[in-house]
Amino acid sequence: MKSSLKIVFKGIGLIFAVIAGATCVALIPAIYFREWNMILGILVTIALYGGIGAIVYQVCKEAPEPKLKHAMIIASLGWLLVALMGSVVFMLLAGMDFWSSFFESMSGWTGTGLTMIANPSQLPATLQFWRSLMEWIGGVGVILLTLVIIARPGTGSFTLYKSETREEKIKPSIISTVRTIWWIYLLYTGLSIALFYSVGMPLWHAINHGMTGIATGGFSVVDNSIASYENPLIELAALPIMLFGAIAFAAHYNLLRGRVKRFFLDPQTKALLILTVVGALWLSMENFSVYEEASTSLRYSGFQLVSGLTCTGFQTADILAWNPGSKIVLAFAMILGGAAGSTAGGIKLFRGILLAKGIGWRFRRMFAPPHGIYRYKLGNKLLSPEEAMDEVGEAAIISFLWVIFLMIGIIVLVHSLLPLEIFVDYGIEDILIEVCSAQGNVGLSVGITQQSMSVSAKIMLIINMWVGRLEIIPILVMFRTLIRPKVKF
Repeated sequence: MKSSLKIVFKGIGLIFAVIAGATCVALIPAIYFREWNMILGILVTIALYGGIGAIVYQVCKEAPEPKLKHAMIIASLGWLLVALMGSVVFMLLAGMDFWSSFFESMSGWTGTGLTMIANPSQLPATLQFWRSLMEWIGGVGVILLTLVIIARPGTGSFTLYKSETREEKIKPSIISTVRTIWWIYLLYTGLSIALFYSVGMPLWHAINHGMTGIATGGFSVVDNSIASYENPLIELAALPIMLFGAIAFAAHYNLLRGRVKRFFLDPQTKALLILTVVGALWLSMENFSVYEEASTSLRYSGFQLVSGLTCTGFQTADILAWNPGSKIVLAFAMILGGAAGSTAGGIKLFRGILLAKGIGWRFRRMFAPPHGIYRYKLGNKLLSPEEAMDEVGEAAIISFLWVIFLMIGIIVLVHSLLPLEIFVDYGIEDILIEVCSAQGNVGLSVGITQQSMSVSAKIMLIINMWVGRLEIIPILVMFRTLIRPKVKF
Protein backbone atom coordinates (compact mmCIF):
# COMPACT_ATOMS: atom_id res chain seq x y z
CA MET A 1 0.00 0.00 0.00
CA LYS A 2 2.93 2.33 0.75
CA SER A 3 4.21 1.87 -2.80
CA SER A 4 0.74 2.62 -4.19
CA LEU A 5 0.55 5.86 -2.22
CA LYS A 6 3.90 6.95 -3.64
CA ILE A 7 2.66 6.23 -7.18
CA VAL A 8 -0.46 8.33 -6.61
CA PHE A 9 1.33 11.25 -4.97
CA LYS A 10 4.07 11.24 -7.59
CA GLY A 11 1.38 11.74 -10.26
CA ILE A 12 -0.36 14.46 -8.26
CA GLY A 13 2.97 16.20 -7.69
CA LEU A 14 3.59 16.32 -11.42
CA ILE A 15 0.10 17.69 -12.05
CA PHE A 16 0.68 20.44 -9.48
CA ALA A 17 4.01 21.33 -11.05
CA VAL A 18 2.43 21.74 -14.48
CA ILE A 19 -0.45 23.80 -13.09
CA ALA A 20 2.08 26.05 -11.32
CA GLY A 21 3.69 26.76 -14.69
CA ALA A 22 0.34 27.42 -16.35
CA THR A 23 -0.71 29.76 -13.53
CA CYS A 24 2.24 32.01 -14.38
CA VAL A 25 0.30 33.08 -17.48
CA ALA A 26 -2.16 34.87 -15.16
CA LEU A 27 0.64 37.30 -14.28
CA ILE A 28 0.50 38.75 -17.81
CA PRO A 29 -2.81 40.66 -17.39
CA ALA A 30 -1.80 41.69 -13.86
CA ILE A 31 1.31 43.36 -15.28
CA TYR A 32 -0.36 44.68 -18.45
CA PHE A 33 -3.27 46.28 -16.57
CA ARG A 34 -0.96 47.37 -13.72
CA GLU A 35 -3.01 45.48 -11.14
CA TRP A 36 -0.10 45.21 -8.75
CA ASN A 37 -2.29 44.15 -5.84
CA MET A 38 -3.30 41.04 -7.80
CA ILE A 39 0.25 39.79 -8.29
CA LEU A 40 0.73 38.62 -4.68
CA GLY A 41 -2.33 36.35 -4.82
CA ILE A 42 -1.20 34.80 -8.09
CA LEU A 43 2.33 34.28 -6.74
CA VAL A 44 0.95 32.61 -3.61
CA THR A 45 -1.07 30.24 -5.82
CA ILE A 46 1.98 29.48 -7.97
CA ALA A 47 4.00 28.83 -4.80
CA LEU A 48 1.33 26.47 -3.44
CA TYR A 49 1.02 24.47 -6.64
CA GLY A 50 4.74 24.47 -7.37
CA GLY A 51 5.99 24.03 -3.81
CA ILE A 52 3.63 21.20 -2.89
CA GLY A 53 4.14 19.59 -6.30
CA ALA A 54 7.93 19.72 -6.06
CA ILE A 55 8.06 18.37 -2.49
CA VAL A 56 5.61 15.54 -3.15
CA TYR A 57 7.32 14.56 -6.40
CA GLN A 58 10.79 14.64 -4.82
CA VAL A 59 9.68 12.35 -1.98
CA CYS A 60 7.94 9.91 -4.37
CA LYS A 61 10.10 10.18 -7.51
CA GLU A 62 11.34 6.57 -7.24
CA ALA A 63 7.78 5.20 -7.39
CA PRO A 64 7.03 2.83 -10.31
CA GLU A 65 4.73 3.66 -13.22
CA PRO A 66 0.98 3.72 -12.48
CA LYS A 67 -1.45 0.98 -13.32
CA LEU A 68 -5.02 1.78 -14.34
CA LYS A 69 -6.38 1.96 -10.79
CA HIS A 70 -3.55 4.23 -9.71
CA ALA A 71 -4.21 6.49 -12.68
CA MET A 72 -7.91 6.72 -11.83
CA ILE A 73 -7.07 7.78 -8.28
CA ILE A 74 -4.52 10.31 -9.59
CA ALA A 75 -7.15 11.76 -11.93
CA SER A 76 -9.94 12.00 -9.35
CA LEU A 77 -7.89 13.09 -6.33
CA GLY A 78 -5.70 15.36 -8.46
CA TRP A 79 -8.72 17.15 -9.91
CA LEU A 80 -10.12 17.70 -6.43
CA LEU A 81 -6.85 19.06 -5.03
CA VAL A 82 -6.19 21.28 -8.04
CA ALA A 83 -9.59 22.92 -7.51
CA LEU A 84 -8.92 23.21 -3.77
CA MET A 85 -5.64 25.05 -4.36
CA GLY A 86 -7.26 27.22 -7.04
CA SER A 87 -9.75 28.54 -4.50
CA VAL A 88 -6.94 30.45 -2.76
CA VAL A 89 -7.04 33.10 -5.51
CA PHE A 90 -10.70 33.86 -4.86
CA MET A 91 -10.26 33.98 -1.10
CA LEU A 92 -7.25 36.31 -1.30
CA LEU A 93 -8.24 38.53 -4.21
CA ALA A 94 -12.06 38.48 -4.27
CA GLY A 95 -12.73 38.22 -0.53
CA MET A 96 -14.98 35.18 -0.97
CA ASP A 97 -15.63 32.64 1.79
CA PHE A 98 -13.99 29.21 1.54
CA TRP A 99 -16.93 27.22 0.15
CA SER A 100 -17.86 29.87 -2.43
CA SER A 101 -14.21 30.06 -3.50
CA PHE A 102 -13.94 26.27 -3.72
CA PHE A 103 -17.18 26.20 -5.72
CA GLU A 104 -15.87 28.83 -8.16
CA SER A 105 -12.57 27.02 -8.56
CA MET A 106 -14.17 23.61 -9.09
CA SER A 107 -16.55 25.17 -11.61
CA GLY A 108 -13.57 26.58 -13.48
CA TRP A 109 -11.31 23.54 -13.49
CA THR A 110 -14.17 21.22 -14.47
CA GLY A 111 -15.26 23.57 -17.27
CA THR A 112 -18.71 23.98 -15.73
CA GLY A 113 -19.24 27.73 -15.64
CA LEU A 114 -21.71 28.04 -12.75
CA THR A 115 -20.55 31.02 -10.75
CA MET A 116 -20.81 32.53 -7.30
CA ILE A 117 -19.80 35.95 -8.68
CA ALA A 118 -22.85 38.10 -9.42
CA ASN A 119 -20.98 40.85 -11.28
CA PRO A 120 -17.95 39.46 -13.15
CA SER A 121 -17.66 42.75 -15.07
CA GLN A 122 -16.53 44.40 -11.84
CA LEU A 123 -13.72 41.93 -11.23
CA PRO A 124 -10.13 43.01 -11.88
CA ALA A 125 -8.87 41.86 -15.29
CA THR A 126 -6.48 39.43 -13.58
CA LEU A 127 -9.33 37.57 -11.89
CA GLN A 128 -11.38 37.60 -15.09
CA PHE A 129 -8.49 36.00 -16.93
CA TRP A 130 -7.79 33.52 -14.12
CA ARG A 131 -11.36 32.24 -14.41
CA SER A 132 -11.00 31.91 -18.20
CA LEU A 133 -7.59 30.23 -17.88
CA MET A 134 -8.95 27.60 -15.47
CA GLU A 135 -11.68 26.67 -17.92
CA TRP A 136 -9.35 26.72 -20.91
CA ILE A 137 -6.89 24.32 -19.27
CA GLY A 138 -9.65 22.26 -17.70
CA GLY A 139 -11.40 21.91 -21.06
CA VAL A 140 -8.75 19.56 -22.37
CA GLY A 141 -7.89 18.20 -18.96
CA VAL A 142 -5.16 18.52 -16.38
CA ILE A 143 -4.03 14.98 -17.05
CA LEU A 144 -3.82 15.64 -20.78
CA LEU A 145 -1.74 18.73 -20.09
CA THR A 146 0.76 16.84 -17.96
CA LEU A 147 1.20 14.18 -20.62
CA VAL A 148 2.72 16.71 -22.99
CA ILE A 149 5.53 17.23 -20.51
CA ILE A 150 5.92 14.10 -18.42
CA ALA A 151 4.86 11.19 -20.64
CA ARG A 152 7.65 9.13 -22.14
CA PRO A 153 7.61 6.07 -24.43
CA GLY A 154 7.20 2.92 -22.42
CA THR A 155 5.68 4.61 -19.36
CA GLY A 156 2.17 4.60 -17.99
CA SER A 157 1.15 7.55 -20.17
CA PHE A 158 -1.73 5.78 -21.89
CA THR A 159 -3.00 4.62 -18.52
CA LEU A 160 -3.26 8.23 -17.35
CA TYR A 161 -4.73 9.27 -20.69
CA LYS A 162 -7.37 6.56 -20.52
CA SER A 163 -8.28 7.40 -16.92
CA GLU A 164 -9.28 10.88 -18.09
CA THR A 165 -11.86 9.24 -20.45
CA ARG A 166 -10.21 10.24 -23.75
CA GLU A 167 -9.43 6.83 -25.26
CA GLU A 168 -9.61 7.55 -29.00
CA LYS A 169 -6.11 8.05 -30.35
CA ILE A 170 -5.59 10.33 -33.36
CA LYS A 171 -2.08 9.02 -34.05
CA PRO A 172 -0.35 5.71 -33.19
CA SER A 173 1.73 7.32 -30.43
CA ILE A 174 -0.12 8.65 -27.41
CA ILE A 175 2.40 11.47 -27.11
CA SER A 176 1.87 12.62 -30.70
CA THR A 177 -1.88 12.31 -30.17
CA VAL A 178 -1.81 14.62 -27.16
CA ARG A 179 0.40 17.15 -28.92
CA THR A 180 -1.90 17.13 -31.94
CA ILE A 181 -4.89 17.75 -29.68
CA TRP A 182 -3.13 20.76 -28.16
CA TRP A 183 -2.27 22.22 -31.56
CA ILE A 184 -5.89 21.84 -32.67
CA TYR A 185 -7.04 23.42 -29.41
CA LEU A 186 -4.67 26.37 -29.79
CA LEU A 187 -5.73 26.90 -33.42
CA TYR A 188 -9.44 26.87 -32.59
CA THR A 189 -8.89 29.16 -29.60
CA GLY A 190 -7.23 31.72 -31.85
CA LEU A 191 -9.98 31.41 -34.46
CA SER A 192 -12.65 31.79 -31.77
CA ILE A 193 -11.06 34.97 -30.44
CA ALA A 194 -10.76 36.38 -33.97
CA LEU A 195 -14.38 35.51 -34.78
CA PHE A 196 -15.76 37.21 -31.67
CA TYR A 197 -13.61 40.28 -32.29
CA SER A 198 -14.67 40.49 -35.95
CA VAL A 199 -18.38 40.76 -35.02
CA GLY A 200 -17.90 43.66 -32.63
CA MET A 201 -16.92 42.15 -29.29
CA PRO A 202 -14.21 44.19 -27.48
CA LEU A 203 -10.79 42.51 -27.71
CA TRP A 204 -10.47 41.71 -24.00
CA HIS A 205 -13.96 40.20 -24.01
CA ALA A 206 -13.16 38.27 -27.20
CA ILE A 207 -10.02 36.78 -25.65
CA ASN A 208 -11.87 35.54 -22.58
CA HIS A 209 -15.02 34.36 -24.37
CA GLY A 210 -12.93 32.71 -27.09
CA MET A 211 -11.08 30.71 -24.43
CA THR A 212 -14.17 29.71 -22.44
CA GLY A 213 -16.27 29.14 -25.58
CA ILE A 214 -14.00 26.61 -27.27
CA ALA A 215 -13.42 25.00 -23.86
CA THR A 216 -17.23 24.68 -23.50
CA GLY A 217 -16.79 26.33 -20.11
CA GLY A 218 -18.98 29.41 -20.24
CA PHE A 219 -17.44 31.81 -17.74
CA SER A 220 -18.02 35.38 -18.88
CA VAL A 221 -16.48 38.78 -18.19
CA VAL A 222 -19.86 40.53 -18.42
CA ASP A 223 -22.73 40.30 -15.94
CA ASN A 224 -25.38 38.64 -18.12
CA SER A 225 -23.17 36.44 -20.29
CA ILE A 226 -23.74 36.80 -24.06
CA ALA A 227 -27.13 38.44 -23.38
CA SER A 228 -25.25 41.57 -22.26
CA TYR A 229 -24.32 42.44 -25.84
CA GLU A 230 -27.84 42.19 -27.31
CA ASN A 231 -26.08 41.53 -30.61
CA PRO A 232 -27.40 38.80 -32.95
CA LEU A 233 -24.03 38.66 -34.76
CA ILE A 234 -22.21 37.80 -31.54
CA GLU A 235 -24.81 35.14 -30.81
CA LEU A 236 -24.36 33.68 -34.31
CA ALA A 237 -20.58 33.72 -33.88
CA ALA A 238 -20.89 31.81 -30.61
CA LEU A 239 -22.86 28.94 -32.19
CA PRO A 240 -20.04 27.38 -34.29
CA ILE A 241 -17.56 27.95 -31.46
CA MET A 242 -19.76 26.02 -29.03
CA LEU A 243 -20.45 23.27 -31.57
CA PHE A 244 -16.77 22.88 -32.47
CA GLY A 245 -15.91 22.63 -28.78
CA ALA A 246 -18.36 19.71 -28.42
CA ILE A 247 -17.03 17.76 -31.44
CA ALA A 248 -14.35 15.11 -30.83
CA PHE A 249 -10.75 16.08 -31.52
CA ALA A 250 -10.39 13.01 -33.75
CA ALA A 251 -13.13 14.40 -36.00
CA HIS A 252 -11.43 17.82 -36.06
CA TYR A 253 -8.19 16.14 -37.08
CA ASN A 254 -9.97 14.63 -40.09
CA LEU A 255 -11.45 18.01 -40.99
CA LEU A 256 -8.10 19.80 -40.79
CA ARG A 257 -6.51 17.10 -42.93
CA GLY A 258 -9.12 17.71 -45.61
CA ARG A 259 -11.17 14.60 -44.88
CA VAL A 260 -14.44 16.51 -44.84
CA LYS A 261 -16.59 13.48 -45.63
CA ARG A 262 -15.11 11.51 -42.72
CA PHE A 263 -15.73 14.50 -40.46
CA PHE A 264 -19.45 14.58 -41.24
CA LEU A 265 -19.76 10.78 -41.21
CA ASP A 266 -18.44 10.58 -37.65
CA PRO A 267 -21.38 9.12 -35.65
CA GLN A 268 -21.06 11.63 -32.81
CA THR A 269 -20.76 14.61 -35.14
CA LYS A 270 -23.85 13.51 -37.07
CA ALA A 271 -25.77 12.97 -33.84
CA LEU A 272 -24.73 16.40 -32.52
CA LEU A 273 -25.86 18.21 -35.68
CA ILE A 274 -29.15 16.31 -35.90
CA LEU A 275 -29.94 16.87 -32.22
CA THR A 276 -29.08 20.56 -32.59
CA VAL A 277 -31.61 21.06 -35.39
CA VAL A 278 -34.35 18.88 -33.89
CA GLY A 279 -33.81 20.18 -30.36
CA ALA A 280 -33.77 23.84 -31.40
CA LEU A 281 -37.06 23.46 -33.29
CA TRP A 282 -38.66 21.52 -30.46
CA LEU A 283 -37.58 24.01 -27.81
CA SER A 284 -38.70 26.92 -30.02
CA MET A 285 -42.18 25.46 -30.21
CA GLU A 286 -42.22 24.91 -26.44
CA ASN A 287 -41.24 28.55 -25.88
CA PHE A 288 -43.59 30.13 -28.43
CA SER A 289 -45.95 31.13 -25.62
CA VAL A 290 -43.06 32.98 -23.93
CA TYR A 291 -41.73 34.90 -26.93
CA GLU A 292 -44.90 35.01 -29.10
CA GLU A 293 -42.92 35.46 -32.32
CA ALA A 294 -41.47 32.39 -34.05
CA SER A 295 -38.21 34.12 -35.04
CA THR A 296 -37.61 35.42 -31.50
CA SER A 297 -38.39 32.05 -29.99
CA LEU A 298 -35.98 30.33 -32.41
CA ARG A 299 -33.26 32.88 -31.67
CA TYR A 300 -33.26 32.44 -27.91
CA SER A 301 -34.36 28.81 -27.70
CA GLY A 302 -31.95 27.67 -30.39
CA PHE A 303 -29.01 29.41 -28.73
CA GLN A 304 -29.78 27.93 -25.31
CA LEU A 305 -30.29 24.46 -26.80
CA VAL A 306 -26.84 24.58 -28.41
CA SER A 307 -25.35 26.02 -25.22
CA GLY A 308 -26.89 23.23 -23.13
CA LEU A 309 -26.20 20.35 -25.51
CA THR A 310 -22.56 21.38 -26.00
CA CYS A 311 -22.23 21.99 -22.24
CA THR A 312 -20.90 25.51 -22.82
CA GLY A 313 -23.21 27.56 -20.61
CA PHE A 314 -23.29 30.86 -22.51
CA GLN A 315 -26.67 32.42 -21.77
CA THR A 316 -28.91 34.78 -23.73
CA ALA A 317 -32.29 34.05 -22.16
CA ASP A 318 -33.95 34.16 -18.76
CA ILE A 319 -34.50 30.42 -18.37
CA LEU A 320 -36.43 30.94 -15.13
CA ALA A 321 -39.24 32.54 -17.18
CA TRP A 322 -39.60 29.45 -19.36
CA ASN A 323 -42.38 26.92 -18.80
CA PRO A 324 -41.61 23.56 -17.11
CA GLY A 325 -41.72 21.67 -20.42
CA SER A 326 -39.01 23.88 -21.93
CA LYS A 327 -36.81 23.45 -18.87
CA ILE A 328 -37.11 19.67 -19.02
CA VAL A 329 -36.15 19.62 -22.71
CA LEU A 330 -33.10 21.75 -21.90
CA ALA A 331 -32.24 19.50 -18.94
CA PHE A 332 -32.25 16.42 -21.20
CA ALA A 333 -29.88 18.18 -23.59
CA MET A 334 -27.50 18.97 -20.71
CA ILE A 335 -27.65 15.37 -19.47
CA LEU A 336 -26.74 13.96 -22.89
CA GLY A 337 -23.94 16.47 -23.60
CA GLY A 338 -21.40 16.57 -26.41
CA ALA A 339 -19.04 14.08 -28.03
CA ALA A 340 -16.61 11.89 -26.14
CA GLY A 341 -13.09 13.08 -26.87
CA SER A 342 -14.20 16.72 -26.87
CA THR A 343 -14.16 19.42 -24.20
CA ALA A 344 -17.89 18.91 -23.48
CA GLY A 345 -19.46 17.22 -20.46
CA GLY A 346 -22.63 15.20 -19.95
CA ILE A 347 -23.12 11.46 -20.36
CA LYS A 348 -21.64 11.87 -23.87
CA LEU A 349 -23.17 11.31 -27.28
CA PHE A 350 -21.44 8.02 -27.96
CA ARG A 351 -23.13 6.48 -24.91
CA GLY A 352 -26.50 7.72 -26.13
CA ILE A 353 -25.75 6.24 -29.57
CA LEU A 354 -24.69 2.93 -28.00
CA LEU A 355 -27.82 2.69 -25.87
CA ALA A 356 -30.02 3.43 -28.88
CA LYS A 357 -28.10 0.86 -30.93
CA GLY A 358 -28.40 -1.64 -28.10
CA ILE A 359 -32.18 -1.30 -28.07
CA GLY A 360 -32.25 -1.84 -31.84
CA TRP A 361 -29.94 -4.84 -31.65
CA ARG A 362 -32.04 -6.37 -28.88
CA PHE A 363 -35.33 -5.99 -30.76
CA ARG A 364 -33.78 -7.30 -33.97
CA ARG A 365 -32.62 -10.45 -32.19
CA MET A 366 -36.05 -10.90 -30.61
CA PHE A 367 -37.90 -10.87 -33.95
CA ALA A 368 -35.27 -12.31 -36.31
CA PRO A 369 -34.97 -16.02 -37.20
CA PRO A 370 -33.25 -18.11 -34.47
CA HIS A 371 -30.22 -18.95 -36.61
CA GLY A 372 -29.89 -15.58 -38.31
CA ILE A 373 -26.56 -13.82 -38.68
CA TYR A 374 -26.46 -10.44 -36.97
CA ARG A 375 -24.15 -7.56 -37.84
CA TYR A 376 -23.25 -5.18 -35.07
CA LYS A 377 -22.07 -1.98 -36.67
CA LEU A 378 -21.09 1.25 -34.96
CA GLY A 379 -20.23 3.90 -37.53
CA ASN A 380 -17.86 2.16 -39.94
CA LYS A 381 -16.71 -0.33 -37.33
CA LEU A 382 -18.01 -3.90 -37.17
CA LEU A 383 -18.23 -5.38 -33.69
CA SER A 384 -18.41 -8.97 -32.53
CA PRO A 385 -21.49 -9.85 -30.44
CA GLU A 386 -19.34 -9.89 -27.30
CA GLU A 387 -17.80 -6.49 -28.10
CA ALA A 388 -21.21 -5.01 -28.88
CA MET A 389 -22.75 -6.20 -25.62
CA ASP A 390 -19.70 -5.07 -23.62
CA GLU A 391 -19.90 -1.59 -25.14
CA VAL A 392 -23.64 -1.32 -24.50
CA GLY A 393 -23.24 -2.68 -20.98
CA GLU A 394 -20.52 -0.18 -20.09
CA ALA A 395 -22.58 2.70 -21.51
CA ALA A 396 -25.61 1.54 -19.50
CA ILE A 397 -23.62 1.29 -16.26
CA ILE A 398 -22.08 4.76 -16.60
CA SER A 399 -25.44 6.27 -17.56
CA PHE A 400 -27.18 4.57 -14.63
CA LEU A 401 -24.57 5.78 -12.13
CA TRP A 402 -24.73 9.26 -13.68
CA VAL A 403 -28.49 9.40 -13.08
CA ILE A 404 -28.09 8.10 -9.51
CA PHE A 405 -25.71 10.94 -8.62
CA LEU A 406 -28.06 13.37 -10.38
CA MET A 407 -30.98 12.23 -8.23
CA ILE A 408 -28.89 12.52 -5.06
CA GLY A 409 -28.00 16.09 -6.03
CA ILE A 410 -31.63 17.00 -6.64
CA ILE A 411 -32.77 15.54 -3.30
CA VAL A 412 -30.00 17.34 -1.38
CA LEU A 413 -30.80 20.66 -3.08
CA VAL A 414 -34.53 20.29 -2.43
CA HIS A 415 -33.87 19.89 1.30
CA SER A 416 -31.16 22.57 1.35
CA LEU A 417 -32.91 25.29 -0.64
CA LEU A 418 -36.66 25.08 -0.35
CA PRO A 419 -36.82 25.89 3.40
CA LEU A 420 -35.00 29.19 2.71
CA GLU A 421 -37.26 32.15 1.91
CA ILE A 422 -34.94 33.46 -0.80
CA PHE A 423 -35.60 30.33 -2.89
CA VAL A 424 -39.40 30.15 -2.61
CA ASP A 425 -39.86 31.18 -6.25
CA TYR A 426 -38.04 28.12 -7.58
CA GLY A 427 -39.74 24.82 -8.45
CA ILE A 428 -38.44 21.28 -8.78
CA GLU A 429 -37.84 21.83 -12.50
CA ASP A 430 -35.54 24.74 -11.64
CA ILE A 431 -33.56 22.57 -9.23
CA LEU A 432 -33.38 19.94 -12.00
CA ILE A 433 -31.86 22.54 -14.35
CA GLU A 434 -29.28 23.62 -11.76
CA VAL A 435 -28.14 20.09 -10.85
CA CYS A 436 -28.06 18.96 -14.49
CA SER A 437 -26.01 22.05 -15.26
CA ALA A 438 -23.53 21.24 -12.49
CA GLN A 439 -23.13 17.53 -13.20
CA GLY A 440 -23.20 18.03 -16.96
CA ASN A 441 -20.46 20.68 -16.57
CA VAL A 442 -22.67 23.15 -18.43
CA GLY A 443 -23.04 26.40 -16.47
CA LEU A 444 -26.59 27.49 -17.39
CA SER A 445 -28.49 28.75 -14.36
CA VAL A 446 -31.96 29.85 -13.36
CA GLY A 447 -30.45 31.94 -10.56
CA ILE A 448 -30.24 29.35 -7.78
CA THR A 449 -26.44 29.33 -7.70
CA GLN A 450 -25.33 32.24 -5.52
CA GLN A 451 -23.24 32.90 -2.43
CA SER A 452 -26.35 32.91 -0.21
CA MET A 453 -26.82 29.18 -0.82
CA SER A 454 -26.38 26.90 2.17
CA VAL A 455 -23.04 25.17 2.63
CA SER A 456 -24.68 21.77 2.04
CA ALA A 457 -26.02 22.95 -1.34
CA LYS A 458 -22.59 24.27 -2.36
CA ILE A 459 -20.90 21.03 -1.33
CA MET A 460 -23.44 18.95 -3.24
CA LEU A 461 -23.00 20.95 -6.45
CA ILE A 462 -19.20 20.78 -6.04
CA ILE A 463 -19.51 16.99 -5.88
CA ASN A 464 -21.84 16.98 -8.89
CA MET A 465 -19.32 19.01 -10.93
CA TRP A 466 -16.43 16.78 -9.84
CA VAL A 467 -18.33 13.55 -10.52
CA GLY A 468 -19.55 14.80 -13.90
CA ARG A 469 -16.08 15.80 -15.07
CA LEU A 470 -14.43 12.52 -14.09
CA GLU A 471 -17.41 10.41 -15.23
CA ILE A 472 -17.86 8.65 -11.89
CA ILE A 473 -15.75 5.47 -12.22
CA PRO A 474 -12.38 6.99 -11.18
CA ILE A 475 -14.04 8.58 -8.15
CA LEU A 476 -15.70 5.31 -7.13
CA VAL A 477 -12.33 3.55 -7.46
CA MET A 478 -10.77 6.18 -5.22
CA PHE A 479 -13.42 5.83 -2.51
CA ARG A 480 -13.28 2.03 -2.69
CA THR A 481 -9.54 2.21 -2.10
CA LEU A 482 -10.00 4.54 0.87
CA ILE A 483 -12.63 2.26 2.40
CA ARG A 484 -10.67 -0.93 1.68
CA PRO A 485 -7.02 0.15 1.63
CA LYS A 486 -5.68 -3.42 1.78
CA VAL A 487 -7.22 -4.31 -1.58
CA LYS A 488 -4.36 -4.84 -4.03
CA PHE A 489 -4.03 -2.51 -7.04
